[in-house]
Amino acid sequence: MKDGKITHLHELESEAIYVLREVAAQFERPVILFSGGKDSIVVTHLAYKAFYPSRIPFPLLHIDTGHNFRETIQYRDALVERLGAKLIVGSVQESIDTGRVKEETGYNASRNKLQTTTLLDTIEKYKFDAAIGGARRDEEKARAKERFFSHRDEFGQWDPKNQRPELWNIFNGLKNVGEHFRIFPISNWTEMDVWQYIYRENIEMPSIYYTHERDVFYRDGQWLAAEDCMKLRPDETVERRRVRCRTIGDISCTGLTLSQADSMVDIIDEIAATRITERGGRADDKRSETAMEDRKIAGYF
Repeated sequence: MKDGKITHLHELESEAIYVLREVAAQFERPVILFSGGKDSIVVTHLAYKAFYPSRIPFPLLHIDTGHNFRETIQYRDALVERLGAKLIVGSVQESIDTGRVKEETGYNASRNKLQTTTLLDTIEKYKFDAAIGGARRDEEKARAKERFFSHRDEFGQWDPKNQRPELWNIFNGLKNVGEHFRIFPISNWTEMDVWQYIYRENIEMPSIYYTHERDVFYRDGQWLAAEDCMKLRPDETVERRRVRCRTIGDISCTGLTLSQADSMVDIIDEIAATRITERGGRADDKRSETAMEDRKIAGYF
């Protein structure tokens, strides 16, 4: 609220908190899907505000690819300790070791797609009936087909043509045994809304979102982190550059942005000026025209 007037951020916050409280009322075993990225951090902060002074009534679930940025894991552990929240970790490496998935090979190998099996196995193991995520409709065209309450069948799959209407924000959480819902409280937010809200709420963020020096290499129109899990081609060389993340995922598919934005105000100004979409640096979205929708139909975030 500014000068006694309700701002759009206040309205978005109120809507998201309403959705989170509906989840608590309608479902028995909800969980927050926590990636360590800005959107899942905002959803966790909203859950904190929604149920304060009680603790967040949902555990946090992180699907660990084994190829995460160190800064992300450090932030995750510190946040869980500060909030007194329960953390559940699903391991992609364990899925590989047990033969549930087969690791990709080659220069463009990624564990990002493998997360789907690990996620669905973990949901089944703990019998979660609602998985709360930080997806937004402006991120990617497939995201725009989601509802706040997005139904998944007994196989964890999504049918974009069979979504339930949500007139007047009335949410239908009825389901059959074995089915679950994905919940997206910040569906109506934009990337700019997220950063302005982070600034307004003074939310601490992983250092990787701010400009820092890192060893990187250039491939297929984007800068990638030169970490141990990355296999360089013979013609690729490592450089030391000032970069930051706009979106965080598996190291293998997270493109880095050349940037001088080392403060929250700088980040907001940079986003306002850019003409490149937030996921424009995500290699996993470039595998095909329908890469995101294909993964979502199969059970991805």
